[in-house]
Amino acid sequence: MMPPSYIDRITIEPGKRSGQACIRNMRITVDDVLGYLAGGMTEAEVLADFPELTPEDILACHEFDALRRERIVSLSKYQ
Repeated sequence: MMPPSYIDRITIEPGKRSGQACIRNMRITVDDVLGYLAGGMTEAEVLADFPELTPEDILACHEFDALRRERIVSLSKYQ
């Protein structure tokens, strides 16, 4: 059985945040969330600072980033 996919929580709109990947049509980007986590914030701290986010949103950010990195690595093999 495959684990649930959270990628459907990520939206991209050309006129919002310069077309960056956002969470559920909000103005919070995947890179914002990942930056907070990389900067040392815990998931609980991110969720406390942004109560509109859910743990599933953070999982979606990680999933999106993993797929994005996989694609970059895959493409770079052919250059």
